[in-house]
Amino acid sequence: MSFVVTGATGHLGGLVVDGLLKAGEPVAAVVRDKDKAARLAERGVEVRVADYDEPEALREAFRAGDRVLFVSGSEPGRREPQHRNVVEAARDAGVALLAYTSVLGGPEADFVLAADHKATEQAILDAGVPYTFLRNGFYHEVYTETIPQALERGAVTASAGDGRIATASRADYAAAAVAVLTGEGHEGRAYELCGDTAWSFAEFAAELSKQSGRAVEYRPLTTEEHRGLLLGAGLPEPVADLVADIDRAIERGLLTRTSDDLRQLIGRPPTPLAEAITSALKH
Repeated sequence: MSFVVTGATGHLGGLVVDGLLKAGEPVAAVVRDKDKAARLAERGVEVRVADYDEPEALREAFRAGDRVLFVSGSEPGRREPQHRNVVEAARDAGVALLAYTSVLGGPEADFVLAADHKATEQAILDAGVPYTFLRNGFYHEVYTETIPQALERGAVTASAGDGRIATASRADYAAAAVAVLTGEGHEGRAYELCGDTAWSFAEFAAELSKQSGRAVEYRPLTTEEHRGLLLGAGLPEPVADLVADIDRAIERGLLTRTSDDLRQLIGRPPTPLAEAITSALKH
């Protein structure tokens, strides 16, 4: 039996691999590019090469009894068939657990990005695979990575109105995944994972201004203004539409919910937004 992490060279997958290695567990990494996984191999990780588009390779990537973290794909619009390939391969292999990184709210999530996740959850249920749904909220890093641009223009921009969102750090979500993979009693459960406190973009701007010592305001945009800004920055139209739709979901309160599931799994409070901003300003 191995602890298997798909997407292991990505941000979240890499953190989960780190956590499993620190716990002294045997780890296998499912990756698309073997060369990118060279450093993992040097650390004693078994590298298994498979793409979500390759059903046969995926069948070779899983073994009976594996406990698998299935990190969702990064290509919205293609994820439903890709994810179905993973689920079917895991079922055929007889994995002991398939922990899937889903979306906060699960079946109740009513925005475009959530559709693939909802379809994947249903596919897992239909396949009869032992599962845990890790319904991750958004990462602090999605927003702190925009800090350089916000400081440059003196404004945080979004089309979320006064909506609020409860985020946590990638490291928090990774720690929750490690806890589920290595722990007991998680099969058949769905965890709503997010920060303890929901924040608004005005509060984000105020905290950034306070910590940076520079004037930063929140500049709310209409959906069309936001979409135009994203297109002007070079984002493909489907991606711009997706990002703008997420802000509409925030404005509608769909990502405001908080839960203590994350705190309970990792045994500590999730990382506060202010701490994430501090960290981002240091790098």
